[in-house]
Amino acid sequence: MILIIVCIILCIVFTLAILIPLYKNPLSKIIDYPTAIRKKVEQLPEYKNMVGTVERRHIIIKIIGAFLIALLLAVISYLAGNRTFFQIFMNTFIIFFVVNLYDLIVLDIIIFCHSKKVIIKGTEDMIKEYKNPKHHIIGFFIGIGIGIFVSLLSGVIIISYNVIK
Repeated sequence: MILIIVCIILCIVFTLAILIPLYKNPLSKIIDYPTAIRKKVEQLPEYKNMVGTVERRHIIIKIIGAFLIALLLAVISYLAGNRTFFQIFMNTFIIFFVVNLYDLIVLDIIIFCHSKKVIIKGTEDMIKEYKNPKHHIIGFFIGIGIGIFVSLLSGVIIISYNVIK
């Protein structure tokens, strides 16, 4: 039951963390856009100097975020009573997988592929690319790999804590 509640809360938090900046400034999430759209945005004069900076910043945030998420999920798993590496890994991976699947279905396929709010000025003619879920499905599988890394890291954090304690 705790696992379900944690998954629901994290899906809500993830939704807010993604949609608020995306709706305020779609360019802030350019790294998560399909390749064809990113390439067109890079060619548009009004975005030429911004795209590289936004992408670098976004990558740094994602790397730091992965470590913070690993720590957060390790603590949540530990507080839920998980003590072994395998328990922490599985608990963390299940949470990460659920949020990743929610991201694919709700945020990517339902919202991103069908929302006019995410269309970057100058790419309005690329509706086919915006509606195509292929990029998001590939991202889902990449997310599984990231989830494995985060879950391994969570397990190492708790095992290290248990050794020190």
